[in-house]
Amino acid sequence: MTMEKTIAVIRGDGIGPEIIEQALRALDAAAARYGHRFHYVDADMGGCAIDRWGDPLPQAELDKCLGSDSVLLGAVGGPKWNGLPGDKRPEKGLLRLRAGLGVYSNNRPARIWPQLAAASPLKQEIVDRGIDFLIVRELIGGVYFGTHTTAVENGQRRAADIMSYTEQEIRRIGRIGFETARKRRGKLCSVEKSNVLDCSRLWKAVLHELAAEYPDVELSDMLVDNCAMQLVRDPSQFDVIVTENLFGDILSDEASMLTGSIGMIPSSSLGDTSRGLYEPIHGSAPDLAGTDQANPIGTILSAAMLLRYSFGLTAEADAMERAVSQVLDQGLRTGDIYDEAAPGCRKVGCREMGAAIVRQMQAG
Repeated sequence: MTMEKTIAVIRGDGIGPEIIEQALRALDAAAARYGHRFHYVDADMGGCAIDRWGDPLPQAELDKCLGSDSVLLGAVGGPKWNGLPGDKRPEKGLLRLRAGLGVYSNNRPARIWPQLAAASPLKQEIVDRGIDFLIVRELIGGVYFGTHTTAVENGQRRAADIMSYTEQEIRRIGRIGFETARKRRGKLCSVEKSNVLDCSRLWKAVLHELAAEYPDVELSDMLVDNCAMQLVRDPSQFDVIVTENLFGDILSDEASMLTGSIGMIPSSSLGDTSRGLYEPIHGSAPDLAGTDQANPIGTILSAAMLLRYSFGLTAEADAMERAVSQVLDQGLRTGDIYDEAAPGCRKVGCREMGAAIVRQMQAG
């Protein structure tokens, strides 16, 4: 069935415009092959919005996202804007975008592509056990959205950031964790710091209350510091991890490196509607901007998640992911995943990698 959808596109800063361009080419290839029409609406957020509008996310730009069927984001931020006040920094725009869209569940898969097994920093015997898990991160609560204060007391500067969660916020993300585990291998690990934090004690209590509704899912608890260690020691033990905002931010970046490169990892951020926010988990890499060295695969795979989760286009998403795998089979590698010692491996730039994936999609 032909589908016509509007996608808000936030190209962002640094390498953002370069990787987004390749993802749009892949989306156009999917649309042409399956008979759909995708309309793109550009929206400013981050440093580019600060430069143009003096605001990391003007209301008019947020309205473009709210008026679209889904949102595709490149990356924001960079040293150019590091000296700005906290409420004017590029990252503040991202937090406001997430809150405005109501996307409270960030889902980050961590799986190793067989073609890149040698790129993992883990020992081969650990990689051989398998790396295929998903982190469900609560996205619009916790310390990032808490009260932030700075003051001078007795001649000393003092700063405070308040972590806060309600039972309802924990329950809704916990339910996403259980539902996700039910669709995978039936194992859910709840990660917190209940030996120290009251927030985590409430988190743990609510997750165990929810467990009664999901007798087919095996729930386990793990302290965040232990989880960080276990991800390196034996990532094969994990199926789905559910955790709060700050812990999820840190653990998902750690998990991405287990797979060989942060440039390969997509993410989806979803709420109670089909409109989601899709982005690679890496940053804006300003040192690579304009050099054609960025890896567009994480962004292309994020576009595939957009097709799958917001538009329900499973075959189209499968085709995009299959094209990525086929290009890796051909030995094409951007600099972050290139191994000069690997036979048949050829280093390519961002544009060539995107073009190769598009050709595979066109070829079917």
